[in-house]
Amino acid sequence: MTLKQAMAFLREFDGALLANTIGYIDPTPAHECYLAGSIQPVIPDLGPCVGLAVTCEMDASSPIQEANVDGFWQQLDEIKAMDMPVIWVVKSIGPRPEHECVAGDGMAKSLHAAGCVGIVTDGRVRDLKGIAGIPLGVYAKGVSIHHSPMRIPRINQPVEVGGLTIKPGDILHASAEGVIRIPRSCLDRMPESAIRMWAFERDAHAVFSRPELPAAEKKKQVLEILGAYGFLNSKPADPDELGVT
Repeated sequence: MTLKQAMAFLREFDGALLANTIGYIDPTPAHECYLAGSIQPVIPDLGPCVGLAVTCEMDASSPIQEANVDGFWQQLDEIKAMDMPVIWVVKSIGPRPEHECVAGDGMAKSLHAAGCVGIVTDGRVRDLKGIAGIPLGVYAKGVSIHHSPMRIPRINQPVEVGGLTIKPGDILHASAEGVIRIPRSCLDRMPESAIRMWAFERDAHAVFSRPELPAAEKKKQVLEILGAYGFLNSKPADPDELGVT
């Protein structure tokens, strides 16, 4: 399966299930896999998006500065040349965070035309109606009606967004509840493992829902199901951590 095929396949799953899957098959600590909950979808009902991170820093709130978004136009050409689904990751660095607006529907349409499937930012966005019609997944801290002259001082460098350092080329999955990073170390195993995790959670939740079973019996049965789907001897080492929240 190619990288592009794997990313397309992972769009079929929500981020929480994939996060659980990573926890069982990869040694990457959980805190290195998900962005802060403050970064949420601002366009509902678009479904998950998966893409390679293309990063930049933007100041869109300094009261007095000259606009300079040459880096944005450069990245549009770079995204198009990649011929891969891309998520544009914007680190907001302006001095007035509540006034940061890093993209509207014009920039969003340009990004989508180049091959971008989503925007992830710790800033804000606007023109939601126009963005929803593209469509493009947008994950941000909220909405701002306007911005100061935009300045992009750095592109294609690691950026800290949502408590996670995102590097160019990182694989991001964004869905209704937020954004996760999928470690490349487990990407080749993710499609098959995600299917097993989906089946495990289905069967485990059926047990959790039975009111007549005492807690100890539920734990016993779920551990048996965990083993049946091949997860018992992988992470987490503590069987009390079932990872089926």
